[in-house]
Amino acid sequence: MADHPEESLDPASWDDFRAHAHRTVDELLDWLRGVRERPVWQPVPEEVRAGLRRPLPEAGAGLAASWDEFRRSVLPYPWGNVHPRFWGWVNGTGSPSGALAEFATAVLNTNAGGGHQAAPYVEEQVIDWCKAMLGFPPEASGVLVTGGSVANLVAIAAARDAFDPRISEEGVAVAAGTPVLYASAQTHSSVDKAARLLGLGQRALRSVPADAEFRIDLAALERAIAGDRAAGGRPFCVVGNAGTVNTGAIDDLAALADLCRREGLWFHVDGAFGALAALSGRLRPLVAGMERADSIAFDLHKWLYMPYDVGCVLIRDRAAHQRPFTVPASYLSREARGAAPNDHDPGSLGPELSREFRGLKVWMLLQEHGIAKYARLIEQNVAQAAYLAGLVHQHAELELLAPVPLNIVCFRYRGTGPDGPALDALNRELLIRIQERGVAVPSGTLLNGRFAIRVAIANHRSRREDFDLLVARAVELGREISAEG
Repeated sequence: MADHPEESLDPASWDDFRAHAHRTVDELLDWLRGVRERPVWQPVPEEVRAGLRRPLPEAGAGLAASWDEFRRSVLPYPWGNVHPRFWGWVNGTGSPSGALAEFATAVLNTNAGGGHQAAPYVEEQVIDWCKAMLGFPPEASGVLVTGGSVANLVAIAAARDAFDPRISEEGVAVAAGTPVLYASAQTHSSVDKAARLLGLGQRALRSVPADAEFRIDLAALERAIAGDRAAGGRPFCVVGNAGTVNTGAIDDLAALADLCRREGLWFHVDGAFGALAALSGRLRPLVAGMERADSIAFDLHKWLYMPYDVGCVLIRDRAAHQRPFTVPASYLSREARGAAPNDHDPGSLGPELSREFRGLKVWMLLQEHGIAKYARLIEQNVAQAAYLAGLVHQHAELELLAPVPLNIVCFRYRGTGPDGPALDALNRELLIRIQERGVAVPSGTLLNGRFAIRVAIANHRSRREDFDLLVARAVELGREISAEG
């Protein structure tokens, strides 16, 4: 007989746990309902940070104490992307019903990597819906992943092994000539990271110049391909952007599709957020040609406002998708009956075998709202970007630094002083004060060597008055900093 009674992590009293759970749901919903009344962001105080460096607890303090600590040390100091005036980087907002879907996911706590269970079939339906959203053929393959970075990695792995199938078994060294990958200088850093992780190396990635509107320079791309072929290189893939991270610029995807077909290259589209412009009949022409890609990477936690994390990669050639990731293992073999067999096997379509059932929230939320509502919200964000650009254009002390083709606005406080490093320093300080005073959270970037305040609008809670406030406070704080100088 055991010396101690057998234990479990289930509550000693389900009724007490239920009462606590109802209180926490009420608290969290009140917190979310009142989000507009709080600062967008505030720094974590040093005393809170010190408390988060405590030793590993030997004995538990209990559920109530654990929740109290969350309320003190975590809840007041979020990233802020649920707030209506969070426009930093490209962060989605989530939704209340998305949180309920995440709760259901955690309760089920299933490994969605395979098996004869509902999860892979739900995710297969979600993938079919994603193909329909973006005009991809029904027979194409796809998988849900953590986000755009892994989606790009999966797609470029498929492109690499399609270029030379021996690579899966023998490594990159067997490829005749140096494999070369092409992407605009405006392409997300995850493409560079994928080249490194896949054994291609940073030198295999050719950074192609962008034009005045931050789109890939097609003539420069053609010259780079020709030059590499002449030098004995082996071009294998071109990455097109459907919404660059800096400005939302969209490459000429139809022209890139033509070029890749002509040159026999894999055409990959990084559509992290911009691919979803295809949901709108009015915006769809902006991404025309994307449907001809060999692969598309995009995030549903950005411009579909799903809770983190969920991204997707679609790959036209199912066999090419499976080649880098299908590894025989006796403990993963299928049987004719029982729990193991399945028709959709996400675990052999990407690097994750154990994986969260991230498709459940997508499946539930698309059923709840319908794709037409998401299309309207995307159109709303694009209209808000145009509205903000108009406010900036109309104000003598502000200046746009890039075109606004989609949902990103890059501007700066121009003031009355000369251009140069001092103006960049002023705008860096302006950005920080906007954040630290809880006004809004835009982010910053460099465009043609000039520092820009960057507003990326992927927020279903934003309203036009939020952009009015941003402009008013940017001018006010810009004048304040100028007066200090």
